[in-house]
Amino acid sequence: MTSTASTTDARAHARSQAAAAAVANPVLPDGVATTKITWAQRIPAGGYANVVLGRGTRIRLGDPAGAACGHLLLVRADAPWERLNVADTVKVPWQAYLADGHPLLSDQGRVLATVLADTSGRHDTLCGPTSEARGLLRLAGTKQGLEPRDIAPTVSFFRGVRVESDGTLIATGSAGAGASVDLLVHLPVVALIANATHPLDDRPATDLDVIAWSAPEELTATHNSDPEYQRAVQNTEQAWAAALTLEVSA
Repeated sequence: MTSTASTTDARAHARSQAAAAAVANPVLPDGVATTKITWAQRIPAGGYANVVLGRGTRIRLGDPAGAACGHLLLVRADAPWERLNVADTVKVPWQAYLADGHPLLSDQGRVLATVLADTSGRHDTLCGPTSEARGLLRLAGTKQGLEPRDIAPTVSFFRGVRVESDGTLIATGSAGAGASVDLLVHLPVVALIANATHPLDDRPATDLDVIAWSAPEELTATHNSDPEYQRAVQNTEQAWAAALTLEVSA
């Protein structure tokens, strides 16, 4: 056994462990220049991540092995009292099932992110995180100055749930290996992500890939023509313009 009796020995031991550690990285998306990648991480089962993402960031969550479960909470980075409101995310668009063009709304009626592409179709806005996932999100939030009370309900990606005609919630499983979902960030956010089992699907989770890159040009495109979405975008752009005016006058 390596001696750690002195600081020199302890340092050598720590460095040898770091050198031997295997770090798995996500596969970067085709067609995106590496210079545009701002963050990339593979989150193992029982792991979590926290990252600040700027406006105009495109973030891809991937399910490489087919059993990831990404519990996502978005908190506005420049106004942390504003965060993802799952109830409004379901209610305002008149749709409980996430798909292309679906907004992730804050409690102020602003778009924190929009679903741009989805090859999974197996997501959940109804059940919230498990106790395991909530614990991981609390750890992630602590590293961003958030408290346990700040951890609100989340959306879950890659584990589907459907509502039967009698109101029963039914787990629909995963879409299989290689599925992904892309989100466009409309306001600077802190993204808290936990990879853990789902309340209705206790299969062990597998790796979750998260990759972010700069895509401000996406903000000028129309991703959803519904009037509810357009009003939320208008609210978002007004808030962003006001914040920029404040910065200029400061």
